[in-house]
Amino acid sequence: MKKTLKRSGLALISSLVILGVLTACGGKDPGAGNNTTASGAGETTKAGETTAGTKTGSESTFTYAIAGDPGANVNVITTSDRFGLMTLKMIYSPLYMYNADGINYFLAKSIDASDDNLTYTVHLRDDVKWSDGEKFTADDVVFTFEAMEKEENVGWAYSQLVYPEGSVKVTKVDDYTVSFTMPVINAAAEEMLSQIFIMPKHVYENVTSFENNEVNSKPVGTGPYVMSEYSAGSYVKFTKNENYFLGAPSIDNIVYRIIENENTAKTAIQSGEVDAWIGTPAQVEQMDLKSNNLTVKPYQEGRVGYLMMNAKRMNDENLRKAILYAIDKKAIADAIFLDAANYDLPWSFMPPNSEFFTEDVEKYGQNLEKSKEFLAASGNKAPELTLAYSATDSIQSTTAILVQEQLQKVGIKVNLTGVDSTALSQQMKKEDNSYDMYFGGYIMGIDPDTFTSLFESGNSHNYMHYDYPEIDDLFSQGRKETDKAKRKVIYTELQKKLQDTACFYPLYSNKRLLVVSDKIAGIEEAKLVPVYTFEDTSKLKLK
Repeated sequence: MKKTLKRSGLALISSLVILGVLTACGGKDPGAGNNTTASGAGETTKAGETTAGTKTGSESTFTYAIAGDPGANVNVITTSDRFGLMTLKMIYSPLYMYNADGINYFLAKSIDASDDNLTYTVHLRDDVKWSDGEKFTADDVVFTFEAMEKEENVGWAYSQLVYPEGSVKVTKVDDYTVSFTMPVINAAAEEMLSQIFIMPKHVYENVTSFENNEVNSKPVGTGPYVMSEYSAGSYVKFTKNENYFLGAPSIDNIVYRIIENENTAKTAIQSGEVDAWIGTPAQVEQMDLKSNNLTVKPYQEGRVGYLMMNAKRMNDENLRKAILYAIDKKAIADAIFLDAANYDLPWSFMPPNSEFFTEDVEKYGQNLEKSKEFLAASGNKAPELTLAYSATDSIQSTTAILVQEQLQKVGIKVNLTGVDSTALSQQMKKEDNSYDMYFGGYIMGIDPDTFTSLFESGNSHNYMHYDYPEIDDLFSQGRKETDKAKRKVIYTELQKKLQDTACFYPLYSNKRLLVVSDKIAGIEEAKLVPVYTFEDTSKLKLK
């Protein structure tokens, strides 16, 4: 006998590690012409200019200013940055998504769990077509998940599907039913299955490298839009998918205009050049919203911004604790976000809105005398450290300056290094990188097991490069435990242990501020969600 899964309480926030924005140059908006052939990297399809938020001829266009370039090789398997995922969400569909209102189904109609909590059966829609006219079936789902489980593909969700006990077994039951059998009980299994977009088997089955291939520049999807043009460092244009299974979008074209410079983006939104943009509290405060017909839509992503220390370079725990006791994170958050209404202060790796979050950890509240004591115990009288940050991210830049000033008070000299965020993320993956500290940020699932890739020893995004078997063991215990009260005990201990390493320090969990033109309607129906901004862009309208 099977039981139908019901979702209550807090929502899944899609798995994503965000280390800063990608860098790119600003460019002109593409026109709303009829060309629907995807351009290659660095190429622009010829088209006339159009005004954002208006109709050109018989076509309507919504232009969203983004701070980084998704790149020419966006794909379901390896893409995990914000702008790449925003692009994927336009083109492809997941089985289902989690939000505060529970499970929202897309390619799936329902999901059942077996009584032993090991097998999950997903029932698929039978009315979906790929944008090239081929029918979507269970074969596409099996192909996608099996590709993610192959280590050589370097899939972002590999660690969520492959365990020491074995891989998740994906089986086609019939053309519109797929079963997922876990090798071991995982209380977060339904979350894990919701985060992966499905790609077409008939397009990708002969591809040898998902990250680098010609197919990525001509994507075939089931999403609300089809990518029609891409100009590196300038824009990505999408045209509506008339056969979208949830109904054809109201807006003909959506353009992601890439504007790296924040001041340029702020000018563009105020002039009406673009219709939407993400701003900081300080930037929004400087704007005359009413006269420019703009509205601010704040929403919480559950994102935690944090300071990481490279344990391979800073292997003295006393030195790491000296640093943390010197930091006043409330002062940092107040300086950046202006008002406590714009942020929460997290005290562990779990976001404050999680039911597993605890404050019963070492908080490292600023204590300069204690900092000096740990510094003396380290034997390093005048340490000189390097802190790397994304040079194009104003929040990280300001945080870096404030951390430098605070550590100077206890005799710790910090050299600041602003780096291209893409280059920095590549460096952080290496144990022998040249930085002692760096900033990071993540948006993960509500269930603590979705954080394993960040904190288990040797895992893909553990940029602290530490080795703590007791932390690994607690993650393993929590994953297999289905009793919520017992899991709470395990994860409380885990949060304590992680804080005690002093390799990771959560700084703030800030709200995201969407500045949007009053010409845009349907935002509530499209739903503001973490990572992607909109859960379903097909619901957006122009007034």
